[in-house]
Amino acid sequence: MYECIVIGISDSRQQWFPPHVERLIAEGRVFSGGKRHHEIMSSYLPAHAEWIDISVPLDHVFQQYEQHPKVVVFASGDPLFYGFAATIQRECPSCRIQVYPTFNSLQMLAHRMCLPYQNMRAVSLTGRPWDKLDEALIRGEELIGVLTDHNKTPQAVWQRMLEYGYNNYQMTVGENLGNEEMERVGPYEVDRKYAIPNCLILQRRQSRSHLFGIPENEFDLLDGRVNMITKAPIRLLTLSALQLGNHFCFWDIGFCTGSVSVEARLQFPHLNVEAFEIRPQCEELMHRNTRHFGALGIKVHMGDFLQLDLSEIERPDAVFIGGHGGRLSEIVRRVQDVLLPGGILVFNSVSQESQQAFRKAVKSVGMRLQSETRVALDDHNPITIMSAI
Repeated sequence: MYECIVIGISDSRQQWFPPHVERLIAEGRVFSGGKRHHEIMSSYLPAHAEWIDISVPLDHVFQQYEQHPKVVVFASGDPLFYGFAATIQRECPSCRIQVYPTFNSLQMLAHRMCLPYQNMRAVSLTGRPWDKLDEALIRGEELIGVLTDHNKTPQAVWQRMLEYGYNNYQMTVGENLGNEEMERVGPYEVDRKYAIPNCLILQRRQSRSHLFGIPENEFDLLDGRVNMITKAPIRLLTLSALQLGNHFCFWDIGFCTGSVSVEARLQFPHLNVEAFEIRPQCEELMHRNTRHFGALGIKVHMGDFLQLDLSEIERPDAVFIGGHGGRLSEIVRRVQDVLLPGGILVFNSVSQESQQAFRKAVKSVGMRLQSETRVALDDHNPITIMSAI
């Protein structure tokens, strides 16, 4: 077992440390950090100090750490705020860790803006997907702090927000925070190339409303056919049957216009929504509807569900079969292969034949029929919302 003393630093070339941290540095022998950290801290290190560069693959870094009883690690800002201390905890759970933080970049940007930030939702896009930013935008958080990287830049964030209609935020960008010579803070400028590292804060200027039960005439429809969309009351009852508030990954099989996927994403922003459809023309429908309603982050898979490679897609704990093309039993069988234990499957039946087919299919794969709810909206055929677990 070895010990890591993790010290947070800023980008300043004039670092200040409390006396006990100064002693830890002065008494240290083996130090570690990124190349930028070495540039900042080289003049503070004792003579004959050994330096271990933090670079990928990290396995090699931790192998070097294990050869020493104690390593002093320098990290940016607060090492427990999307920082390297959390990586050490994950990769080396037996390592003893002491952490001495300084302000993280989002705190520094809020300070420069003289902005109270106790309610700020912090999101990291550094080597991470868009999911958490998408969720924060859909929820309409008043204040969102975003850590960026080389790909998910302020420009990329702004373009994504505009694409989905989230122009109700003001963006402020901070560059090289803590560096006395290079620091810059200001409103987002479309044509500016931002220095790295940078981060940004989004301030909501007005609310964006989300309807609870989007009227079907507000969606772009398949060939303009209103009967090809799940009506709003049925859609909401279907989402209720799926119990999406208690689940994390939802598959919508046969999404057509995307109405169920869009409603699920807007009402349950924490969900990972994976949508499947065989008809090519529906891809553009989904594209238009997700952008019109601001339903960021729905992942679309085009092709025959029974033929698609599902191995790289997150396994679901809730599934809705919106279309089956006469192959209901085969689809149920394939869903059973990927559905997580305790997961739920919902199907909306429009006929006695499809009700019987669903009952038979779920029984054949060892699932239990949980409920059947019969709903009649008008003079047309009633719909039975069926769920199995």
